[in-house]
Amino acid sequence: MKIKKGFVIRSVGGENVVVPVGEMSKNFHGMINLNETGKFLWDFFSQEHTLEEGVTALCGEYDVDSSIAEKDVTRFMETLLSNGFAD
Repeated sequence: MKIKKGFVIRSVGGENVVVPVGEMSKNFHGMINLNETGKFLWDFFSQEHTLEEGVTALCGEYDVDSSIAEKDVTRFMETLLSNGFAD
């Protein structure tokens, strides 16, 4: 899985905000706020990775049980996929 091109993440007032650019801005008219974990996963999945690699990376970055990390990464990626942010 990988985040599609056409979205950038910026720090705005201490918040992590994803905004569409270029062609993507024609289809998506909004912003996405991410917490620190969401930002970590967004940055990680800006390159092609499997769900399992995301779980391993999240466990390596944060002190989290692998079963919780798997649920979190799965939910994050399902949300991105269902809204057209990732392939």
